[in-house]
Amino acid sequence: MKKIYYYNSFQDDFMESKVQNYKLKANYKWIHHNLFYQILAFILYLLVTLFALIYAKLYLHVKIKNKKILKKEKGYFLYSNHTQMLGDVFNPFLICFPHHPFIVCSQANLGIPLLGKLLPMAGAIPIPDNIHDMIKFKNTINYHIENNKPIIIYPEAHLWPYATMIRDFATTSFHYPVENAKKVFVATTTYTKSKIFKRPNITIYIDGPFQKDTNLSRKENIQMLHDKVYETMISRSKLNNTNYYIYKKKDN
Repeated sequence: MKKIYYYNSFQDDFMESKVQNYKLKANYKWIHHNLFYQILAFILYLLVTLFALIYAKLYLHVKIKNKKILKKEKGYFLYSNHTQMLGDVFNPFLICFPHHPFIVCSQANLGIPLLGKLLPMAGAIPIPDNIHDMIKFKNTINYHIENNKPIIIYPEAHLWPYATMIRDFATTSFHYPVENAKKVFVATTTYTKSKIFKRPNITIYIDGPFQKDTNLSRKENIQMLHDKVYETMISRSKLNNTNYYIYKKKDN
């Protein structure tokens, strides 16, 4: 029998952990210019990419389609549906290779014992919960995008394992590509039934680019890019042909 998740809204969390309430330290350093730190970060990037390749191919059975459209791109925003606990951490390293991706994530991830301390060095950009740090968060995104790094965003915000539906999401994160005048791409994770394994095969489709329209206002551009990304994910989600887990809305 397949596992069933019951939800009240798309804001429900199904993967809460013991570190869910972790908060960033007051002295958290957002951007590192230290040469020694940067060398360690590069070594870690290579190790993570190697692990991502092994994990994606041998365990998750991932295929990436249309990756070639990113080959010559630098400094772009990549939006994806959020359906894999570890896959959504490691798959961007394969999608964006040879460029080092920076992934917007919950600050709770930094509270994971041992691993949490390495995540920022690997490319995690934690979302803060106060205005003061929010300015630093925004400046960090701007810094990396200006240095031609891909920024990975999961607009659905909440992890729903193996979900095949595309959940509606806010326009909040779409002001970044508008203000930075950068291209937007979409990575849609889909699931198809495996002939060998119990877990489904994963195919990630890359689409884009989408860009702001100079004839539109800032607000109109944010909405336009949101709609383009959402519609692309909806279209690709039609390629799912199996449900590893089932999601049902609770009766009110």
